[in-house]
Amino acid sequence: MFRFILSFLGGIFTTLTMGIAMVALSIGAVFWMYGRDLPSHESLAQYTPPTISRIYSGQGKLIDEFAKERRLFAPADTIPPLIKQAFISAEDKNFYQHDGYDLRGIAAAGIDAVRSGGRDLRGASTITQQVMKNFLLSGDRRAERKIKEIILAARVEEALSKEKILELYLNEIFLGQNSYGVAAASQTYFNKTLSELAPHEAAFLASLPKAPSDYHPVRRKDRLLARRNFVLREMYENGYITKDVYESEKAQPLRSVQNGDFQSFSAELPPRDYFTDEIRRQLSRDFGEGEFFTGGLSVRATIDNEMQPIAANALRAQLEQYDRNRGVWRGTGEKIAADQLKDEESWRAALAELRVPRDIDLESQWYPAVVLEIGANDARIGIEGIEDDGDGHFIPATDVQWARKLLENGDLGRKAQVAGDLLEVGDVVLVRRMTADSDGSFIRWTLRQVPEVQGAFVAMDVDTGRVIAMQGGFSYQDSVFNRATQAQRQPGSSFKPFVYASALDSGYSPATIVVDAPIEINTPQGVWRPKNASNKFYGPTPLRTGIEQSRNLMTIRLAQEVGMDVVGSYAERFGVYDDLSPVLANALGSQETTLYQMVSAYAMFANGGERVQPTLVDRVQDRYGRTVYKHDDRICNDCQLASLDPGVAPRVISNRERVMNAVTAYQLTSMMTGVVERGTARKAVNLPVPTAGKTGTTNDAKDVWFIGFTSNIVAGCYIGYDQPRSLGRGASGGGMCGPVFQNFMTAATQKYGGGPFTVPEACQFINIDRFTGARLSDEASGPNVVSECFREGEEPIFGIMFDGGFAMGADLPLVEEVGQSARQVTTSTGKKAVVGPKASFGSLSSGGLY
Repeated sequence: MFRFILSFLGGIFTTLTMGIAMVALSIGAVFWMYGRDLPSHESLAQYTPPTISRIYSGQGKLIDEFAKERRLFAPADTIPPLIKQAFISAEDKNFYQHDGYDLRGIAAAGIDAVRSGGRDLRGASTITQQVMKNFLLSGDRRAERKIKEIILAARVEEALSKEKILELYLNEIFLGQNSYGVAAASQTYFNKTLSELAPHEAAFLASLPKAPSDYHPVRRKDRLLARRNFVLREMYENGYITKDVYESEKAQPLRSVQNGDFQSFSAELPPRDYFTDEIRRQLSRDFGEGEFFTGGLSVRATIDNEMQPIAANALRAQLEQYDRNRGVWRGTGEKIAADQLKDEESWRAALAELRVPRDIDLESQWYPAVVLEIGANDARIGIEGIEDDGDGHFIPATDVQWARKLLENGDLGRKAQVAGDLLEVGDVVLVRRMTADSDGSFIRWTLRQVPEVQGAFVAMDVDTGRVIAMQGGFSYQDSVFNRATQAQRQPGSSFKPFVYASALDSGYSPATIVVDAPIEINTPQGVWRPKNASNKFYGPTPLRTGIEQSRNLMTIRLAQEVGMDVVGSYAERFGVYDDLSPVLANALGSQETTLYQMVSAYAMFANGGERVQPTLVDRVQDRYGRTVYKHDDRICNDCQLASLDPGVAPRVISNRERVMNAVTAYQLTSMMTGVVERGTARKAVNLPVPTAGKTGTTNDAKDVWFIGFTSNIVAGCYIGYDQPRSLGRGASGGGMCGPVFQNFMTAATQKYGGGPFTVPEACQFINIDRFTGARLSDEASGPNVVSECFREGEEPIFGIMFDGGFAMGADLPLVEEVGQSARQVTTSTGKKAVVGPKASFGSLSSGGLY
């Protein structure tokens, strides 16, 4: 009997042993099978999470951020223990004890699943397992994934420290509101750094990994509060906080940026504008879009925080002035339904959802508003972000009498007399405060609109090419198209300096005489008869006067003499075009280019003819602080010294390519100084320092330009419709873009200064008559006398006249007399032509394609 019992027990033991062995073998086989082709966990040791790329101004102020996943990387040693303790309490209380997986947690989760028939499936993943799921595996709930998770977790625990695993976890997890990682979430929800968080705020963040959308701080506030308090209790029970702290923190209200308890970090950032978006475009091209949006780049931009708003408002003011002078009301085109206007909460919510520009600050901030009621004379409005003062806000009749409403059929209504002539209930409009100039006191709310006409402005340092200001349109939020860098426009007469530069380098001088007389050219489209803007002809005229008065016929004759292939090589060398078509019309700027390219080319005139590479970025550093791009590669040995003697500046050695002879650059600059002093820009530009520039107006005034420079800063503007059409009678580069340049450069010269343009040593100065080009004595003086720079060692020859070889057409009108009687001259073809004896100074031209 005893042997029977022993035999029975032995059988049971054997069976159990065999069963356990089989189970162990089966489990081992499963783990071996699933562990064969798992992704390598070793890559985690070198893992660099996607992080935000940030752009800083030249003064070091954060001005924009770009990211696909908003993440601020925080190394483990910079994450406060309180944050780690909160997440460990919420997600994995045995984190520091287990080997990557928690058998007790898995068992408890399995029992709950059996008891509920599969309805109650709670997670049993450790933090290490969650890292595996987030980094190396999918997020499905299959048993196969769990097995792989456990295998990888065990391997990672052997390869990485607990702190490194926790670092990966706390920087990778999604915590809602497009925030990844605890550092970004702390900023998003509290506008605080991690070290500034209180225990209840740390518990708030630790409540979110479970399901951020289910614990929204506004929509699910009660649920989030309960979860936060649960995490606080876990922190207390785990010994991380005392009972007094637990009770105190539990009593704290649930506060967040989303509830309006803290100011949003984004409120401290300026609105995104053309400048930072252009940086995004250029760096995405140079570094790759993936690296720019995820590489955590630190970008030091060239933008000047003080000058950028001045540039923006200088352009905006001119565009709005033109728009209001046209007197056409278009509004925003947006409307809010009547049923949403019944109560303030509804219309404010509806207004907040509309895409209308909110980045305009011209004279004062512009606000979106909705028309709530139309009265006999005025209109009552509700304004975004502005509380009703009890009496309401109104647009009075006097504020609408400048405009006529643009009707749906394209016609214009009658001129408005009362607000109801322009506005209807539900119309969404833009308004700003009108204030008294004397004391800034409020007068009334006034209607505004984004002009239909557009334009661009760019300003940069003439020596380094650093762009200090850029405005690509009236409002970035209204139109992200950057007209400074992306709009291809005809530069018109602002291109003429390149024709004159090619001539000056080809042996001509500012005193060279070119015939200003009619021309006809046969083209495939028919006979082209270009004209001066004044529709007059001025006879033999010096080059200086030709550029000062923007004479089209002189420019064409000069281009014909020099050769359009030579002109094209100059334009390409200066970066205005990649390939200029060698047709004479292009001497008048008919081929399209960008304002950005034109301004950078003018910078080379201003600095004496040295290569300028325009840039919006001074330096780019990677996430580790290593410099991966630096714009200024000039040599500065003195910059390496610890100190210099008082009053001694570091010596910077330029290694830039020379693209133009220094004498040519000075001659051209001197001639363009005449444009500002007595030429086509004389009425608009008047700075306290020497200034040079050139106007440009294309056919039918579809585009108007002015580009000018001092010894330090070059700036340019163009204005025109996006779909080119005439700006109207009288529109000109000097009249429209000149004031933009003047307003900006007035402030720029106060900050950056300016002085005489550098005179090359190879210059010899001779007095000439600027009307006739005749040589005058060294003692000559008067308004007609100008001291011209000629190349040293080259004796100038006076009296030679160039006409480009054009014959007079039999059907062309004779030269119109200007001031004095005409005289007959012989052209280079041997034919006779009647021309005026000298150029008149009485009629000004803005130049262009005529």
